[in-house]
Amino acid sequence: MTLMTALRAFALLVSLASLLLALTAPALAQAEDGESSGDIALETDAPSDAAIAQRIATIFGEIDTLSGVEISVESGVVTLTGETLTADAASRAEALALRVEGVVTVENRIDRDLSVSTRVAPAVGELEATVQDFVRIIPLLALAIAVFVTLGVLGWLLSRWDALWRLLTPNQFVAELVGSTVFSLFVVFGLVSALTLLDATAFLGALLGAAGVIGLAVGFAVKDTIENYIASIMLSVRQPFRPNDHVVIDGQEGRVIRLTSRATVLMTLEGNHLRLPNALVFKAVILNYTRNPERRFDFTLGVDPEDDPLSALETGLSALKALSFVMTDPDPAAGIREVGDSTINLVFSAWIDQTAADFLKSRSVAIATVKAALDSAGFTLPDPTYRLRIDSGALPTAVAKPEPAPAADRAPARAAKAPSPEITDVAPDTSLAERVEEERREGKSGDLLSEDAPRE
Repeated sequence: MTLMTALRAFALLVSLASLLLALTAPALAQAEDGESSGDIALETDAPSDAAIAQRIATIFGEIDTLSGVEISVESGVVTLTGETLTADAASRAEALALRVEGVVTVENRIDRDLSVSTRVAPAVGELEATVQDFVRIIPLLALAIAVFVTLGVLGWLLSRWDALWRLLTPNQFVAELVGSTVFSLFVVFGLVSALTLLDATAFLGALLGAAGVIGLAVGFAVKDTIENYIASIMLSVRQPFRPNDHVVIDGQEGRVIRLTSRATVLMTLEGNHLRLPNALVFKAVILNYTRNPERRFDFTLGVDPEDDPLSALETGLSALKALSFVMTDPDPAAGIREVGDSTINLVFSAWIDQTAADFLKSRSVAIATVKAALDSAGFTLPDPTYRLRIDSGALPTAVAKPEPAPAADRAPARAAKAPSPEITDVAPDTSLAERVEEERREGKSGDLLSEDAPRE
């Protein structure tokens, strides 16, 4: 039973093996057939040497610089011979050949053509082509020049229309500036239009970029000049002073001669020329004495502490009001400024009209008149008194200071003296103003100040 079972099992295994062999045989045969057919297809689809040579020749035929190159192909290896004008052309031929399908490698044996004829002919051809292109572009170039000139002339005519710009702007300086700006804009627009017609947009972009860089560099280099120029425009519009005005600008006092595009020119009270940069003038504090002809002066006089200060004030005010050049509206005023160690300091003030009276002369006459009135009334300015104290040692011998007599019992120290007619002449000094007018007549051009401009 055991032997029979083993034989049956062996027979079953043989049957199974035969069945598996029968099933797998067609698949193996098909795989072998497929592998054999793939190799054949690859040989059939691969380009031949002749096809490779034809393809490269076709490509080189379309390129003038490679027309003299000869091609030979052997088993996918391409050999290039012949001559080209430049080494770059030979390198380009090699690169193009490597890109063709089926090429294994490239042997570059191309030489450079150094013959004169082959080098002169292309140059002559290029020159002829350039001349022909220039001849063809002459009408377009003439049109571009005509557009540029037309716009430039139109801008120049508009910039010279002074009546229009004076009507639209506050003064002559700004009118000239607007006219120049209009002319510049038309020139730039004409240049852009001409270059656009010539299809030179790349050059136009480079030109605008270079102009921007140069403008930025110049702006940093001359920023002070530009600041002065802008300040000149603002000052010419604002007109904070007029010609011959008596002003104090940044601590500098004088009369205004003129305002230029860079500086304000003053004549100092000593008769000297003073140039102040307009940027400084525009930002400075400006004190204009001429703007309001009414001006107040004040001064301080001292009386003895034993005197009656209120009586001294009344005496001084009466003398001040009696002066013909002192204005009655507003009235003169007086007061006690301070009580010092040996005096009582009184302050007096009054107003004058500078068109009829000189400030310095009027103040001088007022001081002399009030002092004379106080002296006549027995009010005097005492000498300073000092006290000496010694803490140790012998006291020095000193003469006792007599007690001052009562003010009522005191006699005037001196007789009252009225100011002489020469001193009371307080007419304005016009010599400096006349010198300024003479300076303005000699150099009137370039002045940005105008009597007709509105005041600030």
